[in-house]
Amino acid sequence: MRHGKKFNHLSRKTAHRKAMLANMACSLIEHKRINTTVAKAKALRQYVEPIITKSKNDSTHNRRLVFSNLRSKEAVAELFRDVAVKVGDRPGGYVRIIKLGNRQGDNADMAMVELVDYNEIYNPKGTKKKKSTRRRGGKKVSNKPESVESVAKESTPKVVEEPKSKDADNKEEA
Repeated sequence: MRHGKKFNHLSRKTAHRKAMLANMACSLIEHKRINTTVAKAKALRQYVEPIITKSKNDSTHNRRLVFSNLRSKEAVAELFRDVAVKVGDRPGGYVRIIKLGNRQGDNADMAMVELVDYNEIYNPKGTKKKKSTRRRGGKKVSNKPESVESVAKESTPKVVEEPKSKDADNKEEA
């Protein structure tokens, strides 16, 4: 029977499993991305997402609850200071698991676990910047900086000739 088997025990006793997940969660919060096996990654996601949800409400009680799970002052401070601000408007799904293939030594399935809001390169929805249209109507406006020569011409003072007096005109004619 499978009663009470709601999560993966990872072939470890309770104390070892809790310590390992706490260490992995601290590393994830500190480095924003870690590599591990797929099974540990899935267990870590279940462990760390409720902790990140608690960090969105910065109270003494929540800090103590999070500290009891993480057991690292630096990780708790980083979580409440930086991570909670960045994920404040996200309703969940703070962790992304990307499968990397098999490990060379023992052929274990490897995965990269990362905090979603800290990766600007990877975009799972595939939305890209809107392309500009190919046909343009009207004037083309260039965003390039002006050439050095045109800036130099504008910055040099223009010599303005003063109007000559009638006496000077008479002297030149003579």
